[in-house]
Amino acid sequence: MKNFDELMKIRTEEIKEKITEYLPKEEGFQRTLFEAVNYSMLAGGKKLRPLLMRETYRMFGGKGEEIWPFMAAMEMIHTHSLIHDDLPAMDNDEYRRGRKTTHAVYGEAMAILAGDALLNLAYETAVQAFFLEGDSGRKAKALEILAKKTGMYGMIGGQSVDVENEGKPLTMEQISFIYELKTGALIQASMMIGAVLAGANGEETEKVERIAGNVGMAFQIQDDILDVTGDLKVLGKPVKSDEKNHKFTYAAVKGLEQAGKDVEAYSREAVRLLEELPYQNEFLHELILKLIHRNA
Repeated sequence: MKNFDELMKIRTEEIKEKITEYLPKEEGFQRTLFEAVNYSMLAGGKKLRPLLMRETYRMFGGKGEEIWPFMAAMEMIHTHSLIHDDLPAMDNDEYRRGRKTTHAVYGEAMAILAGDALLNLAYETAVQAFFLEGDSGRKAKALEILAKKTGMYGMIGGQSVDVENEGKPLTMEQISFIYELKTGALIQASMMIGAVLAGANGEETEKVERIAGNVGMAFQIQDDILDVTGDLKVLGKPVKSDEKNHKFTYAAVKGLEQAGKDVEAYSREAVRLLEELPYQNEFLHELILKLIHRNA
């Protein structure tokens, strides 16, 4: 696709600017909390999940404003998960998105509160969609997806299995389960919400869920590979973190070569399913391939 990188930059900046409108003003007695929230949300990142949501919405013909609160909410939930992932009780990482993590700057207690605040703010923000034009039934379904995919049956559930089994040998079934929930669930939620808000039917939404599931698996396996082969300056976060935390990752169990082949297999399946849909979005097609085969 011509000018993909230029389009990516423009659309990412647009998302960043719009999301900023939903963030708190840094004032009042809880000013430090607001600062920690904003520090985390504005730390950079590619805004891939809200971008996937919007491009899926566009693919199914969506043109309204009700997508924006859900996009902001998704980025808040993702950032909440990163803040808590980096805590000393979890991965104990000092860098994220190229700068000091929230707990390294504001302390562990304030980082916990900032993560909690963002998770709550996400649902406050998503609900704002109901005050905009659009089908209320679709919005209710989107809110249901957001809640389920990010909770104990989704992202948080995957994180719990990951934490409980840290340092223990894992089967491929366990590793796949963790990846499907911890990483895949947010990507699934993002694309499914975009589809549902635009009016996709049940069969189409189910196919979008499968596409996103394959994207999530490929994305996380590639993340494993980069944790071994990447560079702090490029990634913006520490490498060898999985090894430091004694994690049995997909790449560690299968080896880097096979892990790379499996990234290709999952990405091919995602693209195959995407091409089966009766709609097209060339940018979304290219975005999926780019984010899977990224080096950062």
